[in-house]
Amino acid sequence: MKITPLIGLEVHVELETKSKMFCGCPADHFGKVPNTQTCPVCLGLPGALPVPNKKAIESCMKIGLALNCSVNRLSKFDRKQYFYPDLAKGYQISQYDQPFCSGGFLNLDSGKTIGIERVHQEEDTGKLQHTVLNGEKVTLVDFNRSGVPLVEIVSKPDMSSSSEAKEYLKKIHEIIRTIEVSNADMEKGQMRLEPTVNICIEDNSGSHFTPLVEIKNINSFNFAVQAIEYEVKRQVEEFEKTGIEKTPNNKTTRGYDSVKKITFLQRSKEEAKDYRYFPEPDIPPFIIENEVIEMLRRELPLLPDQKIADLVKLGVEERFAKLVYNRQEVMNVLDVIASKNDEAIPANDININRLVSLMANGKIDIKKDVIAQYDSLTKVGITDTTQLTQIVQNIIDDNPSIVAEYKKGKINVVGFFVGQAMKATKGSADPKTLSTIISDLLVK
Repeated sequence: MKITPLIGLEVHVELETKSKMFCGCPADHFGKVPNTQTCPVCLGLPGALPVPNKKAIESCMKIGLALNCSVNRLSKFDRKQYFYPDLAKGYQISQYDQPFCSGGFLNLDSGKTIGIERVHQEEDTGKLQHTVLNGEKVTLVDFNRSGVPLVEIVSKPDMSSSSEAKEYLKKIHEIIRTIEVSNADMEKGQMRLEPTVNICIEDNSGSHFTPLVEIKNINSFNFAVQAIEYEVKRQVEEFEKTGIEKTPNNKTTRGYDSVKKITFLQRSKEEAKDYRYFPEPDIPPFIIENEVIEMLRRELPLLPDQKIADLVKLGVEERFAKLVYNRQEVMNVLDVIASKNDEAIPANDININRLVSLMANGKIDIKKDVIAQYDSLTKVGITDTTQLTQIVQNIIDDNPSIVAEYKKGKINVVGFFVGQAMKATKGSADPKTLSTIISDLLVK
């Protein structure tokens, strides 16, 4: 029996704007006194008319462009009908068949491409607070969050493991922060994760697909991983017991208990027809000109993968590039060296990978003269094997008990000698050269 998880992700991102999506109320709701940032528009009172937030729409399109989507020339808002206590209007202004962006992709480090189905704009709902008043369990509603600009990024079910899902989510998070449309702080609910999971089970009788499950409102990468892994295991066990397969009507929504590390049933999942979408009558459709799209494209900064690729071309190992690409002060130093325009910096004499390694590990204070510090730290010959051999021999002579452990088969003690030698050379020796010297001396 072959088991293949089919994982898609919906990522909800609260945008960084001063006002809400369709009214002038402040969008910064976190930590504010409940129900103090509301008005007739975000509460959906009779006669109130929504006015779209231009910056929010531009931010939505920037996200789409950063994820290689097409920006649709014709777009509109729709009413999504559902009756939750945290939705005062009884409907949400969202987008259905004509979102701002669609048809994108994101590449994982493995080279695998994850399709992006759509990036659309909507408004956030209020927030339920479960508490106890006068000894009775009650649920209160805070509408401060209601109407805050929200972007939903919907992937295709192209991921087949929790590790791929985590990498995808981390890349989305990095992109959102890099283009500065949101802080994407998950502890504050600014980025919420909703995996959709089912399984393809192949056996002698053919291929079988388990019922689709959407796991709601997860606020950490690790919780998303745990929820996906639990749900894969649960669905396989459920199929082995019941043999029930996916149908158009048996999709369910589940929550995730991060304490018990299990998912739990919440409700049957509505289909599009259940939401009774129709065009929002109070907001005309949008015609988005090519000039606007190109302007937004030009405003995008270099994205994380581009920065890392540029550093690798410069000679930086990928592992170090991933550590420093988002540290602007480091990138400024590297830009100067790479340009070779500053005669005070002997770019040809600098081992760029060594320099980045020293900066990434805090060996160099970037606020001071970087080149002087680099020269000081590397004055011991990195490839001077004679000098390194003597240093290593002294360390070996001082640690006979550890040498004895090595001779008994504990090969990992080589790491101890590498660490001591790096300490003795103030981090200036090449670890690979050290490892070779240490291994040669230990077998004598």
